[in-house]
Amino acid sequence: MSTLPMNPPAVASIELLSGAASPRPLFVLLHDAGGSALDMLELGNRLGDAFAESAVLIPEGLTGPLKAGDNDGALAGQVKALADFLRLQQQRFGVLQSDTALAGFGAGATLALALSDAHDGLVGRVLAFGGCYAVWPAKAPALTTLHLLHGQNDAVVPVARTRQDFAHLMELGADATLDVASTLGHELHPALMDQAVTRLQTCVPLRFWKTL
Repeated sequence: MSTLPMNPPAVASIELLSGAASPRPLFVLLHDAGGSALDMLELGNRLGDAFAESAVLIPEGLTGPLKAGDNDGALAGQVKALADFLRLQQQRFGVLQSDTALAGFGAGATLALALSDAHDGLVGRVLAFGGCYAVWPAKAPALTTLHLLHGQNDAVVPVARTRQDFAHLMELGADATLDVASTLGHELHPALMDQAVTRLQTCVPLRFWKTL
């Protein structure tokens, strides 16, 4: 896939484009707070290789730091900016919301999960690597499938927190999976990336089964 710059207003991104006239799916990847778009490039390349007609966008700077004591407005502002970016790119590429997947690492994962809570169905899938909910959802997303991927030895976001997130999602009846790598810490490791690709290729969203 080719790597090209993108120039939407106020957001610089890395693009990995397949050249397909109508790319499917659309992937948007969110780096950790204090990181950069380049941190997500390996994941972007793996997704591009696995989905030959996809478009992969890695925006710079949509993920900001969220410190203890921050009010809900800080996260809400990031969610709004991300939602605006997603809608712009869906319109640009002519991609349905259900054909859009959002992946994030660390704070990027937290932002992706918050987006799925505030805007159910704006993306069809969320891949959350080494992150957790800032605030637990009150209800399960009906139109978004959630994939949580975590390292057992994560010292930044303890795996116990993500296990609690997953248990809460199960209580709500969410369509969600949890994969924990026993030897990994807080890292976007190839093993987790490969598992994410497997989840995307093999997991049929629960909402599709319910329509049968």
